[in-house]
Amino acid sequence: MPLLTLGDENFVSLTTFRKSGQPVSTPVWIAREGDALIVTTPADSGKVKRLRNSGRVQLRPSTRMGKVADDAPVYDGVAEIISEPATVVAMGETFLAKYRLEYRIFMWIESRGASGQKGRVKLRITAS
Repeated sequence: MPLLTLGDENFVSLTTFRKSGQPVSTPVWIAREGDALIVTTPADSGKVKRLRNSGRVQLRPSTRMGKVADDAPVYDGVAEIISEPATVVAMGETFLAKYRLEYRIFMWIESRGASGQKGRVKLRITAS
């Protein structure tokens, strides 16, 4: 199964790597955009910090809470941090089309909290 099929999942476990090589996994929303997958995340999140050191990622289908089936396949990829405001907004439309009301509610709630004031970035993931 190719990496892009993960765009059909509601959630995936995104693994990024610390400088030490230690993996850190986080459940995220995922969408397909063209020949890549995209993820939305706060600009100051730990995963963004780790990606600044290494763009290497691994993806596995998961539940909303990050539970991964024992036999779930692992997909290797490379993530690029997209922070240009117009592009981030345009990519957000992809999430809105997929997740609809849930995405709107989540973004509204986040905008009311401290993390919403710091902005979001998108991660563009391609196969490695």
